[in-house]
Amino acid sequence: MILPKVRDPRFITLRRGGTLTDEHHHLLALWAADCAEHVLPLFEAAAPTDPRPRQAVEQVRAWTHGEIRMSDSRAAGGHAMAAARVLTGAARHAAFAAGQAAVVAHVAAHELGAAAYAIKAVRAAAPKETAQDAGRAECRWQRDRLPDAIRALVLDDQRLRNDICWSVFDC
Repeated sequence: MILPKVRDPRFITLRRGGTLTDEHHHLLALWAADCAEHVLPLFEAAAPTDPRPRQAVEQVRAWTHGEIRMSDSRAAGGHAMAAARVLTGAARHAAFAAGQAAVVAHVAAHELGAAAYAIKAVRAAAPKETAQDAGRAECRWQRDRLPDAIRALVLDDQRLRNDICWSVFDC
């Protein structure tokens, strides 16, 4: 479970009654895509002929540029998550990160899903004795790439949802 039971209006677009601008929605999607893409090699090493997670990342980026519809990005996210379901460990988490990134076009609050699954992928790929440190380093890498315009929003979201995101944002 990565989404709260009650939706935060800061992650609902203005046209749906929330306070999220299209510009900030796009920034959230691009940041989620960066988080997912950073760990895609962990998936591609396990399933080199499966393009679905990489396509999901490409689709959400295309959505932010107005090149495709939201539903196309959302569908690509579902395909990436289907790729994840047959795997385990780092590869599975990396594919889920890509899927979560793509569905940010539909529900902005999935931005933390992409980041959290990416951290889980890095942890799973690391030796057990260094897994926590590797996860914290990935969390810091992600935070370093947050655009200033959404930085406070995402950091507050991490604080509020850390418990339902496997406590991966303690970095």
